[in-house]
Amino acid sequence: MSKSVQYILISICLILLVSCNSITHFTLSDLREEVNEIKSNIDGDIAVAFLDLSNQENQILINNTESFHAASTMKVPVMIELFKQQAEKKLNLNDSIVLKNEFKSIVDSSLYKMDIGDDSDDITYSKIDTKQKLYDLMYNMITVSSNLATNILIELVGAKNTTTTMRSLGADKIEVLRGVEDQKAYDLGLSNSTTANDLLVIMKAISSGKAGAKEDCEKMISILLDQEWNDMIPLYLPKEVKIAHKTGSITGVHHDAAIVYPPNGENYVLVLLSKNLKDFDKGTMQLAEISKLIYKFMTQ
Repeated sequence: MSKSVQYILISICLILLVSCNSITHFTLSDLREEVNEIKSNIDGDIAVAFLDLSNQENQILINNTESFHAASTMKVPVMIELFKQQAEKKLNLNDSIVLKNEFKSIVDSSLYKMDIGDDSDDITYSKIDTKQKLYDLMYNMITVSSNLATNILIELVGAKNTTTTMRSLGADKIEVLRGVEDQKAYDLGLSNSTTANDLLVIMKAISSGKAGAKEDCEKMISILLDQEWNDMIPLYLPKEVKIAHKTGSITGVHHDAAIVYPPNGENYVLVLLSKNLKDFDKGTMQLAEISKLIYKFMTQ
């Protein structure tokens, strides 16, 4: 083969390579367009907050300041408050507390009990009237979303204190008002609420070591990595991808807030919130598709 022919072939290959790269490169504009396409097909209301932690120009914010029932995502602020109060010597996470199943409504201080049938954690109920470490309760609150553990811990640290701490982190709309299953409060519209932007701020603070002491933030991440509910943001991602996240769901509502650690080191925060879902399972899978698209963008 002559040198001129070789040169022509090499030139053609380079042109094809450049052409292929220009075709396959997935831009932020492409991502935003495809996310909006999925959003338009979801029968319900959603919010999206995505932030590339290494290049903060890469972000997508959709309905990010709209208020949603926080569901179990509010358990992350409670975890932050627990570490904060330990740092202030107000408590020690290695200390124990007697488990009880009796709580006061924020409406009139009337007593109510948690129903094991409405909780995702039955093991904690088997330990009522025994002493359990605060750390273990906190771990269960996040990883299996234990409502019983949550109510005990909110009563300990205080809902108002938790909200105040979130304000100090820059989450300016999130409200932690009460524990779980306070039906009287729910009936009056007194529920924990959040926005996608608030959860983005909170997860970013944890990832950057600003939600408390650096070592405490590392412990928070370790706990979030052990999350057992993985049916939204992680659903279509490779199994080896590390995802520190917290989900939340009630009727017609399904959320996930995460710090995602792709193998290429391009870490990002993603928050997906939903309400008024007509088809819970279908809506969840559609939100998982948004997560898949963002992962594709961050790992191309």
